[in-house]
Amino acid sequence: MGKTIFVVLDGLNAKTAFAHMGFMAHMIEQQQCAVYTVEAEVPAQSRPLYEVLQTGVPTYQNGIYANHCTTPSKEVSVFQLAKEAGLTTGAAAYHWVSELYNKSPFNPETDRLQFNSAGYIQQGLFYFEDHYPDSHLLLDGDYLIQQQQTDYTLIHTMNIDDVGHRYGSDSKEYVQQTVAIDSLLAGFILKWRAQGYQIVVTADHGMNTFQTHNGISSDDRQVPLYIFSEDVTTGDYRDVLVKQRQIAPLLCQLLGLTPSEQMAPLTFI
Repeated sequence: MGKTIFVVLDGLNAKTAFAHMGFMAHMIEQQQCAVYTVEAEVPAQSRPLYEVLQTGVPTYQNGIYANHCTTPSKEVSVFQLAKEAGLTTGAAAYHWVSELYNKSPFNPETDRLQFNSAGYIQQGLFYFEDHYPDSHLLLDGDYLIQQQQTDYTLIHTMNIDDVGHRYGSDSKEYVQQTVAIDSLLAGFILKWRAQGYQIVVTADHGMNTFQTHNGISSDDRQVPLYIFSEDVTTGDYRDVLVKQRQIAPLLCQLLGLTPSEQMAPLTFI
């Protein structure tokens, strides 16, 4: 149990991650993390799956059914549980996350920087353009961790998804963006682990060759899951298909929180 960093690489399918993320492969080979495959909920769209990742509640029940749905979350999230337990929450993330857990609609003039917020995300740095550089976003997240001393920190990148929508998952551009984030993450993961942080890296949904995601194909639904924690046995479990609703209770266990009644029991570790 301890401080946890949750990295969501928007739009990264498992096939591309496992084939091209060399640093992550190194950490698996060296028994520094556990790796699984996650099956995302459907519809495999971003905003609905942000909600699933944070609450463990399926779409038909939580009401966040599509990307254009700007309704704030009505479910108990990991952010809420962490704040109520006295932990400091933070997010360097796309503005839809702010709309779910702090305030909606998002106003870029007033809501991009949210420090000491009354919302469930107390320390927030939010962006609103899909091409906002992952390199900048990781620095934003590290700022929250180092300067704001956040206990639960969401770091949510968008460049893989952005490139996937322009070129498709079978393109060199999609692979190149995956390689780029693997390299960027390497230094931060080594730094955060040396500082004692637990780290969970996954994606909300994948990407298909038609430059989109929404359906039931493995490209749409299967995403990687890397867990760096002394409380989780290291090893290569990519053959284990984990339901995405397991992520919220996993985060609760790592943070030492009691999951909400709506979260499914944690069964895969």
